[in-house]
Amino acid sequence: MAQNGSRDGVYEVAEDIDAIEFYFEQGVTDGLPVVPPTEEQVQRMLTATARAADEVIALVPPNFGEATVEKIAVNAVMAGCKPEYLPVVMAGVEAMCDERVSLHGVQGTTHTSTPLFIINGPIRQRLEINSAAGVFGSGWRANATIGRALRLMMVNLGGARPGEIDKSCMGHPGKFSFLIGEYEEMNPWEPLHVERGFAPDQSALSVYCCDAPQCLTNNAGRTAASILNTIGAAMATGWNDKTMLAGSYMLVMSPEHAKTIADDGLSKQDVKRYLYEHVRGAF
Repeated sequence: MAQNGSRDGVYEVAEDIDAIEFYFEQGVTDGLPVVPPTEEQVQRMLTATARAADEVIALVPPNFGEATVEKIAVNAVMAGCKPEYLPVVMAGVEAMCDERVSLHGVQGTTHTSTPLFIINGPIRQRLEINSAAGVFGSGWRANATIGRALRLMMVNLGGARPGEIDKSCMGHPGKFSFLIGEYEEMNPWEPLHVERGFAPDQSALSVYCCDAPQCLTNNAGRTAASILNTIGAAMATGWNDKTMLAGSYMLVMSPEHAKTIADDGLSKQDVKRYLYEHVRGAF
């Protein structure tokens, strides 16, 4: 990579540290240092896919920059991904650019929402994607770097730089990286991807644009009603006339609470119905 002239977007610099500073100067980082995407590193990343380097996977709004396979590989290198992560990163690009996600609005909103990526299926174990304790936290390379690669493309290809196109008043810590796996092995109900029509042995990625996690706890509850009432009370603080009835939630539940609720005979659909009826009735 280099600062002293370029050919076809390839730069040459004397040392890696100069390249890191160069990328800061170009404004293509998330505020943290990036791995310099050398030609060798990018080609190594591309070995993880049979798709052509110039194939356009999606157009990233709001600037609608072309997310070619090669550009995705470049951002994956910058984020610190392993080559085997590349197919998941490409799937994430396709998913977040689906018009149903409305990434155009999310990228420029004054609100705080940002895409959360949920991984299901065997690929969780294969890539060691965290699905259990600390799932929203740090310490897991796959979660951190795959999510970071997707965020970098929202900035570098979509143009959503904070303070410019990204007008979020308060920001969002998930705008560094926001990716989790579902702990299917401890789930008493069908996992998300099966609920959405995929086979249990398929790997899948889902996108949900949301605010930062709101943590709540009920250490004393031993019944479904007790736990769900606590969850509903927390949800009700967001679902009211002061927030324009904006009541769409992604509920991430611990295995212990899920088991207690399931042991009381409630299905996942029962849980949704219970919360819908009780939270609506709170105002």
